[in-house]
Amino acid sequence: MVDHETWGDGQATTTVTVDGHDLEVAYHEDGPETGDADDEPPVVFLHGIPTWSFLWRDIVPAVAEERRTIAPDLVGYGNSAMHDGFDRSIRAQEVMLEGLLEDLDVDRVVLVAHDIGGGVALRFAAHNPDAVEQLLLSNAVCYDSWPVEFVSELGLPSTADLEREELEARLESAFVDGAYGEADPEFVAGMKAPWLTDEGHLSLVRDAVATNTNHTAEIDYGAIEAETLLLWGEDDVMQPYDYAERLAEELDDAALAPLSDAYHWVPEDRPDAYTDHLIDFLK
Repeated sequence: MVDHETWGDGQATTTVTVDGHDLEVAYHEDGPETGDADDEPPVVFLHGIPTWSFLWRDIVPAVAEERRTIAPDLVGYGNSAMHDGFDRSIRAQEVMLEGLLEDLDVDRVVLVAHDIGGGVALRFAAHNPDAVEQLLLSNAVCYDSWPVEFVSELGLPSTADLEREELEARLESAFVDGAYGEADPEFVAGMKAPWLTDEGHLSLVRDAVATNTNHTAEIDYGAIEAETLLLWGEDDVMQPYDYAERLAEELDDAALAPLSDAYHWVPEDRPDAYTDHLIDFLK
């Protein structure tokens, strides 16, 4: 099992332009160098808040045995640009994704997304229906399902003035309480790590402030053509299963796949089942 430092050391970087700002994007890429995978669209993994691409540490390796995988850190997250002065909303993250795929010469993808990464994926799929072959959403923000209280509190001005120990305690509580059963210490440590610097602390506040329900309320969900799997942790209170059912009704080609014994961090709670569902979906 890879730790967060090894994952970070394995990332590449590129620069994309978002709203006139040149921003560095860190991404983890894996997969066969040659062979049949060249004929298949890469699988792109999108995380949410307050996570980074390390969320996919247990899912990517099995998929990368057969398919090219790309797991970026959203701008303002992980090892991507964190400095002040740019938008971190899911609208801006959609622009980042477009720029990253263009830079990597990718014109068709499978999107696998969690939390606000799901909102990014939904926007991208609605605006670029020909570019998304398949879409797998897990406990994703949609409609008016967000922001949740924990994230709203991170966006309070007072959060920027928290002592580092208090910020760390809040984050640890979120990752421990949002997991099903006993949280893996390496998962918790890895998820906290990007935020425990001065730049990361302020960036987290900016990320939380940028959450905006309007960015999913305005989506034309009927424009999404991709085959969709809603692989949803049933016991999540942050992005309840009711929203998966609503998406299933509105999307043209969507199937529900509830995962029991899973809260919000569903790729972490049920990695084996998650991987099995994803690989079956890709066949």
